[in-house]
Amino acid sequence: MSVSTSASSASQQEPVAASRKRPFFSAVLERAISPLILLAAWEIAARTGVLPERVLAAPSQILTTMGELILSGEIGSNVIVSLRRVLIGLAVSLSLGTALALIAGLSRRGEVAVDSPMQMARTLPFLGLVPLFILWFGIGEFTKIALIAFATTFPMYLTLYSGIRGIDSKLVEAARLFGLSYPQLIVHVILPGALPSFLVGLRYSLGVSWLSLVAVEQINATAGLGYLINNARDFMRTDIIVVCLLVYSFLGLATDFLVRAIEHHALAWRPTFIKD
Repeated sequence: MSVSTSASSASQQEPVAASRKRPFFSAVLERAISPLILLAAWEIAARTGVLPERVLAAPSQILTTMGELILSGEIGSNVIVSLRRVLIGLAVSLSLGTALALIAGLSRRGEVAVDSPMQMARTLPFLGLVPLFILWFGIGEFTKIALIAFATTFPMYLTLYSGIRGIDSKLVEAARLFGLSYPQLIVHVILPGALPSFLVGLRYSLGVSWLSLVAVEQINATAGLGYLINNARDFMRTDIIVVCLLVYSFLGLATDFLVRAIEHHALAWRPTFIKD
């Protein structure tokens, strides 16, 4: 009797599992249909001459060019140069933005001294500052890194400053009741409580760093993804331009995934309402 019951329950579970898989694959297929149709139309238009190559290369040509750039090592060497610029600029902005956020967030006098200039500076147009930075620092690597650092400082400052000021006052009162000194309060309560905001600011700064990199690598670059784009523009190689743009987007996605992984482990203590 038990054998027949287990067999019947197993037979009932198989259709349920299959029914769960079918909607998933059908949903993926439905979402993939329109992009595939768009790619096919793009390919046909490029091959028939309706879409000239100087306007936009065919997807097959873009894939071929990507493979050639990867095999030759040209894309890899230029990615390393671009990544180096982003990492140095981001290191400067994280240090500066974090320090200013701590000054403004932990002290009323610090807020008066720091916040107003930061709010004014963050509204300055990034592209409008490029000629001024060139006049100040020339057209070398320092200008590129300084512009990336300038653009990424403000997201870090704003999010961390907001996180510090958003700490629950009840936590602060409880910490004081337990006898924590002010430095201990900062280390054990305020900084851990502001960590989610810090990581959000880091993700935002990473996105801004890749956007600003596209602009700064147009300034007399001799290497980097922007250098490849400039050369491709001169020779009307839209396939290389699209490949570089795809690499930009991939790098942005990869760095965001890295920060999300750090966030997942560093904030394991944080309760969440999202279910698997």
